[in-house]
Amino acid sequence: MIARIIIGLIVTINLICQIYFWLIFARCLLSWFPVDRNKQPIAFLCYLTDGYLNLFRKIIPPFGGIDFSPIAACFALYIINIVLVRAIAMLGALIL
Repeated sequence: MIARIIIGLIVTINLICQIYFWLIFARCLLSWFPVDRNKQPIAFLCYLTDGYLNLFRKIIPPFGGIDFSPIAACFALYIINIVLVRAIAMLGALIL
């Protein structure tokens, strides 16, 4: 029973991280086109991703008009995913 919960938690964390990665990717693609950011669903996409991306924009300013913060944000998301999954797997191994 506990093994199923742990596996479900790991799968859920992976899925959330993958979905958020694709949201950031879509946000980057939309920045190349002249779209109105106040219209739905683009406004909702910006709302979901800008908070996280702004953390990295404070650290990495745009260089030559190119914003490198999504690259750092995706890398950090990947690291967070790995750390959480391994921590849950290790905790599961200790319990079982």
